[in-house]
Amino acid sequence: MIETSIRQKIDAWLAGNYDEATKKEISGMLERNEHEALSDAFYRNLEFGTGGLRGIMGAGSNRMNRYTLGMATQGLCNYLKLNFPDQQVKVAIAHDSRNNSDVFARIAADIFSANGIKVYLFEALRPTPELSFAIRYLGCQSGVVVTASHNPKEYNGYKVYWNDGAQVTAPHDKNIIDEVNKIKSVDEVMFVPNIANIEMIGADLDQAYINEVLKLSISQDAIKRQHDLKIVYTPLHGTGITLVPEVLKQFGFTNVHVVEEQAEPNGNFPTVIYPNPEEKDAMTLALKKAAELDADLVLATDPDSDRVGIAVKNLEGEFVLLNGNQTGALLINYLLQAWQQAGKLTGNEFVVKTIVTTDLIKDIADSYNVTMYETLTGFKYIAGKIRELEGKEVYIAGGEESYGYMIGDFVRDKDAISSCALIAEMAAVAKDKGQSLFEMMVEMYTKYSFYKENLVSFTKKGQRGAEEIEQMMADMRSNPPQSIAGSKVVAVSDYKYSTRKLILTGEEQKLDLESSNVLQYLTEDGSKISARPSGTEPKIKFYISVNEPLATAADYDATEQKLNRKIEQMLTDLKLK
Repeated sequence: MIETSIRQKIDAWLAGNYDEATKKEISGMLERNEHEALSDAFYRNLEFGTGGLRGIMGAGSNRMNRYTLGMATQGLCNYLKLNFPDQQVKVAIAHDSRNNSDVFARIAADIFSANGIKVYLFEALRPTPELSFAIRYLGCQSGVVVTASHNPKEYNGYKVYWNDGAQVTAPHDKNIIDEVNKIKSVDEVMFVPNIANIEMIGADLDQAYINEVLKLSISQDAIKRQHDLKIVYTPLHGTGITLVPEVLKQFGFTNVHVVEEQAEPNGNFPTVIYPNPEEKDAMTLALKKAAELDADLVLATDPDSDRVGIAVKNLEGEFVLLNGNQTGALLINYLLQAWQQAGKLTGNEFVVKTIVTTDLIKDIADSYNVTMYETLTGFKYIAGKIRELEGKEVYIAGGEESYGYMIGDFVRDKDAISSCALIAEMAAVAKDKGQSLFEMMVEMYTKYSFYKENLVSFTKKGQRGAEEIEQMMADMRSNPPQSIAGSKVVAVSDYKYSTRKLILTGEEQKLDLESSNVLQYLTEDGSKISARPSGTEPKIKFYISVNEPLATAADYDATEQKLNRKIEQMLTDLKLK
């Protein structure tokens, strides 16, 4: 049976000003008695969260479609006109390769234009970081990219940006949500466009963006010597194909091989289950090509090209995937070393990481006398730190464990395009020294400490899943463990309430970050466990971090096994396996 309140919403859609295809889809589900699917499609309104929309495509108030997108866009229009009452409001719009992304981008452009807002619409798919750049470059007050990042093909989404090129943060995020929630009917949405307000953009913006990426290069001499570094690149059917090969070429790399089976943008992602460079299966074709070519480096970007995954040869010459923490630490280590060698470090520079990202980055930053700031998860917070310190301190780079990095501040979101270029440069510098990137990583571990991270996530779909995730967090707050893997829990940080409790003394400290539903345990031996419900997927994620000194490269395997055993014990103790 369908709950009465849900049935009323279904009936309202069947009787309302919705197109016949939408009504037919709903009627068909009713006829087939697909009650659970209907309940999930209508039990709530698709939430316009602090970053925008993301959901499964289809008919229903809890689905991504022209109506949910339309109401969100109309609310954003209303807020922009309230915020900038005496000026011509301008927005930029981009989209990725997903099914319907181009359609949704055009609907959004039509609605903005109908509201008297000037629209710069990319003529074809483009990476998310270029949208962030375009907002700043064109002097826009806001921007939108239609993407669901690396979610499965059934999903699409809509990310909203502010005038600094970053995703919206307080107070604008909550204020936009309020305006969106005021839209009670699709009849309030201005769908009929004013074509005069829409301007198509493309190649000129591409080169302007590439010119900024080129300025990030620090080791051009090494690239000249190692220009034929063998690089295999896959865009995983996404937007990276529009810029990554060209950027690598303009950086000076002459031996780049694209995985042809995955070069064509395709929202069905036919060669992968998940278009996510974090997934080993998604890298299968790239790794096969790399083995055939005896490549030095494998690069893979997700559909909207804000995340990058890499593979390198290990000490036995076999290709292995690096996780986001490893790549991020390597990048920060390389950049700080290169800045120091170039005489660019003055003591006024900073890097940024998120609270669930490896603490190895702090160790590295400290050794170079570079300040490291920590933020909540999400690049909008990293961008917020840049905004706060603009004109006072110099930003070098930032990163998070989920394969996102941002080098330089001309873009204010994670950027896989510039990251690919700098990772390739880093590999060229390593090769110039007779090293692989893996050997460079091991050298980093011997200098600081061998940090090993693991991520465990549980998918909990629908209304019931959301309730289960909420209960899991409540249980962990009310009953924290006293020890994990034989090491005492010495501190519990609860970012929801912005407090850190020191267990031995009972002292409570205030955390200087805004509220977020994250719980973190710190143990006596320096291990860290974080629990965090995802803000963009029906998941709860557990982040495990352990570390151990590494005396020499010869001790790598034995130390890794020791760390792996510790992680396994922690997962057992926390009942996560």
